[in-house]
Amino acid sequence: MIYVIATLELADGRRDDYLDEFKKLIPKVRAEAGCLEYGPALDVPTDIPVQERVSKNAVTIVERWSDLPALKEHLVAPHMKIYREAVKTLVVGMKIRILQPLDV
Repeated sequence: MIYVIATLELADGRRDDYLDEFKKLIPKVRAEAGCLEYGPALDVPTDIPVQERVSKNAVTIVERWSDLPALKEHLVAPHMKIYREAVKTLVVGMKIRILQPLDV
């Protein structure tokens, strides 16, 4: 199993527009072979000093996939191409982490 944490920085004031497009994508991705979890999350302001900068223009996508081949298939799925085209003017930056859980 692998996790993907994708943080997207969006054009100022366009987070709701982005989420409207993303909501259309969720059921298609969740129906993909190997998708175990897929959904958006927003920053929560806290007083915890080590927390990274909170952004009103960020959305983090939390994903869990059965394996790397399933993730790679997801990345080239036809609906992902449509989604990328729909949000290309909304997304101004992206950071992705791909993680493997440890059995400890």
